Amino acid sequence: MKAAVLKAPDEIALEAIDDPAPGPGDVIIRVRAATICGTDIRIYRGRKTAGVRYPSVLGHEFAGEIVETGGHEGLAAGDRVSLCPFVACGHCHLCKTGHENLCTSGQAVGYEIDGAFAELIRVPARAVTAGNLRHLPDTMSFEEAALVEPLSCVLNGQNKVGLSSADTVVVLGAGPIGLLHVHLARHRGAARIIASDPNSHRREAALAGGADAVVDPSTEDVVARVKEETGGRGADVVICAIGIPALARQATDLAAFSGRISLFAGFSKGEFAEMDVNAIHYRELTVTGAFGLSRRDFDHCFDMLASGKLDLKPLITHRYALDDIAGALATAESGAAIKVLIGDA
Repeated sequence: MKAAVLKAPDEIALEAIDDPAPGPGDVIIRVRAATICGTDIRIYRGRKTAGVRYPSVLGHEFAGEIVETGGHEGLAAGDRVSLCPFVACGHCHLCKTGHENLCTSGQAVGYEIDGAFAELIRVPARAVTAGNLRHLPDTMSFEEAALVEPLSCVLNGQNKVGLSSADTVVVLGAGPIGLLHVHLARHRGAARIIASDPNSHRREAALAGGADAVVDPSTEDVVARVKEETGGRGADVVICAIGIPALARQATDLAAFSGRISLFAGFSKGEFAEMDVNAIHYRELTVTGAFGLSRRDFDHCFDMLASGKLDLKPLITHRYALDDIAGALATAESGAAIKVLIGDA
């Protein structure tokens, strides 16, 4: 099969490699749609190394068709499916206490398990028996299904800060993840949404996705603008949707009394951020991280997209064949796109 093989930081090559060899109970899927995540770019550029192997195949946001069923009842060749790509161990303290996304013994597609920037992918038997596979309804496209995973991570982050319909929400960074935060916050009925990004195209996309106001941080004082938009009060929820350490300090300046801050985006290894600890103390701010997704998050978002209640199709702005993996990655990295899709869907 053809696969985009990560050989070292900054080195990905399209190669012919052996088809994945299924073990007992493993399922083989033909990838029909895979989208590029910011984390894929960070791994490609060597800014994220945890769990990364060389050589390996990246890609964890995908959907496709079953080729080999692994002998599982309820699965047939040709079934259209999507996969929650993190396979928790199910036995550790974190898994047993409802934090399976933090399981340190789990395995993830695109990291420990070769991923979806390939024609075929192997799904371990334990992922199938754990319920990580979902059948797509006829009304759900492969492209939509590929977006379930990033939306699930966003849902996890918003749940961590208790985002509700009464909240004024500020999203710092209107890239693919920031725009998913805008769409989901609007779906959840947030009272007011403000998005900040220097890219005019992405500010327009934020407005189209449900933001009430947008800010250009390259020409405007974001804190002053948010205070103006909120009658001087600040934001109930501030989401750092891009991994720029300076935004952590800005988040404390933006948050209202009793506000909640999500350090959602991943930061590069070794980076540190300054935060206003007095603001956290005297204004009783809550600061939380958010990492990955659980099967519950995945199921919730799968059902949300399958029902048509949330339309994320406009976020896929560029499409490439696997043969042009270099062009796909370059476009995703350039900031010219929102979501870049690889596949034949």
